[in-house]
Amino acid sequence: MILWRAGMRNVMRHPWLAVLAVLGVALGVAVVTAVDRANESAQRAFRIAAETVAGRATHQIVGGPTGLPEDLYRRLRVELRLRGAAPVVTGHLQLSGVTFQLIGIDPFSEPPIRSFSSRFTDKGVLTDLMTRPGAVLMLRETAAERRLTRGARFPAAVAGAKRELHLAGFLEPPDPVSRAALASVLVCDIATAQELLGQAGRLSRIDLVVPEGEGGEVMLRQVRSALPAGAGIVPAGAKAGALDRLTRAFRLNLTAMSLLALVVGMFLIYNTMTFSVIRRRRLIGMLRALGVSRAEVFSMICVEALIIGVAGTVVGLFAGFLLGSELTRLVTRTINDLYFVTEVRGAPLLPGTFVKGALLGVVATLAAAVPAALEATSAPPRAVLSRSVVESRQRKRVPRAAAFGVLLLLCGGALLLFEHGGIVGGFVGLFILIIGYTLLVPAAVLLITSLLLPLVTPFLGSIGRMAARGVAASLSRTGVATAALVVAVAAGIGVGIMVGGFRLTVQNWLHDWLQADIYLTSADRGGGRYRPPLDPALVHRLLSLKDKAQVTLSRRVQIEGAQGGTEIFSVEVPERTFARYPFKKGDPAQIWGRYSRGEAVLVSEPYSYRHHVGPGDSVTLRTARGPKRFPIAGIIYDYGSDAGIVIMSRRAYVDNFKDESVDGMSFTALKGMQPEQLRTMVLEQVRGEEVTVISNGELRRATVEIFDRTFAITGVLRMLTMLVAFVGILSALMAMQVERARELAVMRAVGLTPGQVWGVICGETAIIGTIAGVLSLPLGIIEALVLIYVINLRSFGWTMQFAVTPGELAEALLLSLSAALIAGIYPSLRIARTSPALALKEED
Repeated sequence: MILWRAGMRNVMRHPWLAVLAVLGVALGVAVVTAVDRANESAQRAFRIAAETVAGRATHQIVGGPTGLPEDLYRRLRVELRLRGAAPVVTGHLQLSGVTFQLIGIDPFSEPPIRSFSSRFTDKGVLTDLMTRPGAVLMLRETAAERRLTRGARFPAAVAGAKRELHLAGFLEPPDPVSRAALASVLVCDIATAQELLGQAGRLSRIDLVVPEGEGGEVMLRQVRSALPAGAGIVPAGAKAGALDRLTRAFRLNLTAMSLLALVVGMFLIYNTMTFSVIRRRRLIGMLRALGVSRAEVFSMICVEALIIGVAGTVVGLFAGFLLGSELTRLVTRTINDLYFVTEVRGAPLLPGTFVKGALLGVVATLAAAVPAALEATSAPPRAVLSRSVVESRQRKRVPRAAAFGVLLLLCGGALLLFEHGGIVGGFVGLFILIIGYTLLVPAAVLLITSLLLPLVTPFLGSIGRMAARGVAASLSRTGVATAALVVAVAAGIGVGIMVGGFRLTVQNWLHDWLQADIYLTSADRGGGRYRPPLDPALVHRLLSLKDKAQVTLSRRVQIEGAQGGTEIFSVEVPERTFARYPFKKGDPAQIWGRYSRGEAVLVSEPYSYRHHVGPGDSVTLRTARGPKRFPIAGIIYDYGSDAGIVIMSRRAYVDNFKDESVDGMSFTALKGMQPEQLRTMVLEQVRGEEVTVISNGELRRATVEIFDRTFAITGVLRMLTMLVAFVGILSALMAMQVERARELAVMRAVGLTPGQVWGVICGETAIIGTIAGVLSLPLGIIEALVLIYVINLRSFGWTMQFAVTPGELAEALLLSLSAALIAGIYPSLRIARTSPALALKEED
């Protein structure tokens, strides 16, 4: 009991150090918890929505870009007597700018598959749903949010056109999970959906309930024999699983960034607990001399660390809960920009996220405290009583730590070269490199301070010499603080170079890819990357501008398969435009003939990387004539989708998929025509239809804005990591202030003024900041190289440019120096104002 009271007395005597340690743990846990909460919320929202909408369906019949003929459903029900089947027409619409999924169903076919769309306690609801134009169902809670009552009429934007809907009634989900999944869903009769979405006579899919065993296999064979050439059967969860895999790399990258903040926080805990041991070296030595065992001392220090860890974890979990709401918004926005449309209505409190955050906080704290506890128990009592022995032992460890650091650098590099390690192997190798580099920091501090000593003396005199020697003399403190700052600043440098290089790459790609003057698409963004087709009459009117401009038609669709969807982009371009495409492999002059005739296709770099194909290989697609192999003629750079796309000529697309619809048009002014004149002529032909007409420059700026939004969350994580490092260096300086109180008091007693003492402390912080800034540059560049050429390539399949500007490196140096100087203001003022007589008192 006396031993524990002595330990708590030490914590209470230096509350600010304990508070800073708790804050360091809290920040690390908060960042990890917030990112995990954001990732899990977005993933969970999409998963439960997909599962709820799919219901008890085990398989789905899917078609090509134009869907399935509705007569297929009749044949399955009448000729094959298939009862476990339900037709579905699905699409997206917008209510006041919020995207909703519209699901058209046949209420009489739904009971075997979905309960929420077949429960009608009021028979009048079913009548209205099937007879009233624009009749839909929504959750009662969703209607209340929009102040809608049953029977209300309200506007909606469908495929860029304004439509009026009628609220026929409310969905009745069977459980809370289904209720959460249906928050952004509208259900209507299948005929209403076909009218709203412009899919008359077509179905999006047919859901099936197939029994297990031999009976199910027989049933599937019968269904396949009845399918038209362009249709196929896929597992019900294939699309959801593919989309989950698509965003896995993105979520993993965010998790790794959040763990970096926790690693920096561990440096802070190690610094605090080591100081706690060194501060009480006299007391620990006396206790050891009086018979207290090593195990008891070890337990005392670990319990102190556990208290700090638990307190920091509790605060961090609460902060992570609050921060998670904002990060969920950023994550959802990025997924909508890059992958698919999903709505997250709130970020629920997930027990797994909090358990993970709590374990990480407590375990990381104890792991960081173990070296300090071993330090207190491994040395004999006489050595523990001597401060010089502590620093002497620290200096003796420097060569061994540096050698081990070099070994870790080699191991990390070898792991990065192992391509089969995947994304996880890339991050593990990067973290090993970071740890190995930090082990070299103490040796670098000694080397740089010895080099600075003759440089600062002529300018700063004895004050500068004392500052440089003070940094080297307190290596047990300054080494860890400098390492934490190096890791944080290097992370900013690495991510900054990566983002800057990626931005430059995207801008160059846009210059090659966007060659037209004016672009026109549907104004509807409800489907994410996929737009509804343009009105054929509008396309016909715009084609009349061919004598004024070169007109290009395009279509972007997704073909569903057992392993997920394949994106197909078909475009009609002239040879000179094709020749300017950003090819990675293949000669456009040699490829053009085969491509234009529809004999070969192009694939994007991510598609080539993910599917391990290239020129000379082929890709198999399900066309209107059945599965067909398309030879691959070339690979092009594309940064619009990390899933990859297949690019074919419009001639090949129309011939193979029997779809003449167009969802995008571009116009390049001919000689003598100005782009603004051309835009005016395009707008005249539009005649008030809901489309987006945008110039080349506007489209580039909009694309770069999406790029910047994508990396907004990365910037937030960088700032939080830097904040953890700032707390770490502040904690180290305050620890040095308490530990060196007697030494500085002696200086005051022999004639040093408060201003000179303040100069010594500020000089030390400036030296620490400068050293950390210099050492962060190589590590930051190494991290950028790993992020660009290993992690991002394995995550997204993109090749990016590597570009370092002197301004970025100068900003990093300035940031490191500023953080150190700001952190040193309070400790230096407190030391300068402390009474020498009070500080000279002996403390236990």
